[in-house]
Amino acid sequence: MKLRRDSKVDLLRRVPLFCGCSQKELGRIAAIADELALPAGTVLIEEGKKGREFFVLVDGAVDVRRGGRKVAELPGGSFFGEIALLTDAPRTATVTATTPTRVLVITGQAFQRVLSETTTIQPKVLAALAERAAATPQ
Repeated sequence: MKLRRDSKVDLLRRVPLFCGCSQKELGRIAAIADELALPAGTVLIEEGKKGREFFVLVDGAVDVRRGGRKVAELPGGSFFGEIALLTDAPRTATVTATTPTRVLVITGQAFQRVLSETTTIQPKVLAALAERAAATPQ
């Protein structure tokens, strides 16, 4: 069952990167979020590879591995890959679907287009990113 725009907005609202965004701004971001259904075993992100997209896990579960070691299991509602929206940094982990999953996918290219068209989003996203970086232990 396809998510409605309001449901996408609700999922995106929970993402710390977008926490400062208004309803209208979240709607712009939701408009570029594609919904995909993926089978268990699908690798969504591969450690060391260049990132091009960000994911919000609608339902299902994924494993996160670094250097082959499992470091986390993420349930529905989780998100990952947000750094790819803003930088060309390589992925820091491999993320694999452990169950059939549905995800929202936002590509870096589409997100950059939204940032250039809706200039009020960028400072909010950068502030949220800076806040997260400051809170991360070194």
